[in-house]
Amino acid sequence: MVSVTRTVFGELPSGGGTVEKFQLRSDRLTVDIISWGCTITALHVPDRQGRASDVVLGFAELEGYLQKQPYFGAVVGRVANRIAKGRFTVDGKEYHLPINKEPNSLHGGFRGFDKVLWTPQVLSNGVQFSRVSPDGEEGYPGELKVWVTYTLDGGELVINYRAQASQTTPVNLTNHSYFNLAGQGSPNIYDHEVTIAAETYLPVDETLIPTGVIAPVEGTAFDLRNPVELGKHLQDHHIHGFDHNFCLKGSKEKHFCARVRHAGSGRVLEVYTTQPGVQFYTGNFLDGTLRGKSGEVYPKHSGFCLETQNWPDAVNQPQFPPVLLGPGEEYNHTTWFKFSVA
Repeated sequence: MVSVTRTVFGELPSGGGTVEKFQLRSDRLTVDIISWGCTITALHVPDRQGRASDVVLGFAELEGYLQKQPYFGAVVGRVANRIAKGRFTVDGKEYHLPINKEPNSLHGGFRGFDKVLWTPQVLSNGVQFSRVSPDGEEGYPGELKVWVTYTLDGGELVINYRAQASQTTPVNLTNHSYFNLAGQGSPNIYDHEVTIAAETYLPVDETLIPTGVIAPVEGTAFDLRNPVELGKHLQDHHIHGFDHNFCLKGSKEKHFCARVRHAGSGRVLEVYTTQPGVQFYTGNFLDGTLRGKSGEVYPKHSGFCLETQNWPDAVNQPQFPPVLLGPGEEYNHTTWFKFSVA
């Protein structure tokens, strides 16, 4: 059984509307999601002793999410990740997007899907959010109808994304939760053991745009096919962290993506998806300046993201999986976050 409770989370400034919070509770998990940006604000997961801790970074109040912050828990779009120089061409017409992460466009622009109020509908086992992104929003062509559905099933949080376009437009949606399986506010994720089921990854240039090469992970720091302890792995390979797309099976069916285990608590997160890629990000840009829940600060490497999605800059790289959605088609992807103890 899943219970869903609905409360007010806060009011947007200048009469911008009421932000609601939906708490989904199963026998294993409790997740809080707000209607601002479809944002996961808390996720309580038991350890091997049965003690629950909140394993996502974020804020206790709405004000935290309205300040400049790194997309904690939000759904990002219309196109997640980076588009080179904020430019792309569809049907012979060039489109220009806001440059909000020099020199590229990131996560949908200055006012992406993370910075808007969505319309909620309570379900028996979760909540569905919807909105219409108008033609030309943040420079993107066509009107886009979007539905994001969160459901809970025992120890599994399921996120489904659907979209329909009035004209051809790139679409790439993901959730940007930062996890720390030791509990949010723990200083780092170095003691997390990570596995990612990818034979290849995308090398990037200095602005984090893929070079176009699809490179084998074999013999590189990006070979995470067998479990590695993150801190030791970063040290051994002299890298400052990950912010890279790992190429998954091209299948539209549900497939295994990643597993993260925290030995201390026994918590395990397994990710399954229908998407062709996952951006593994180790919180490299966190710098301890933001104060989160319970007054905790979030320094570099204090959370990790597993952003299941299409490959970055796919709209400009024809050899990447297609990212364009045409009229009469439906974008439909699902990601499963499965929590257990080991």
